Amino acid sequence: MLPLATFAASAAIGVGKSIASSIAQSASQASAQPSAQATAKLRKTATEFESMFLESSLDRLTQSEGTDGPLGENGTGGGVYRSMLTKEYAGQIVKSGGVGIADQVFREMMKLQGATDGAARG
Repeated sequence: MLPLATFAASAAIGVGKSIASSIAQSASQASAQPSAQATAKLRKTATEFESMFLESSLDRLTQSEGTDGPLGENGTGGGVYRSMLTKEYAGQIVKSGGVGIADQVFREMMKLQGATDGAARG
């Protein structure tokens, strides 16, 4: 069993690779004083990242060995249902306020934006 920090780091690496280009693109397209539309796009990207991270984490937590389980995993249907269920769980967690990942990612993208614009001006 992996310690929680190791699990979170490995999940973040897998999820992070899939949307790192989206975050970089969103951060590079906005200006130093982002418009409301640019800010909304950055917020949406950060929220999607948190949702994907939670989905990946919940998927790893709900994996089981063998054929017994609450989802009847003795066929292909159980795996499909489990994936849909974890996606909904992640979405509901994010809708109810999340765990703070989106806020941190949003702040970092805003910092990146400022650093990028400052370097371009100087």
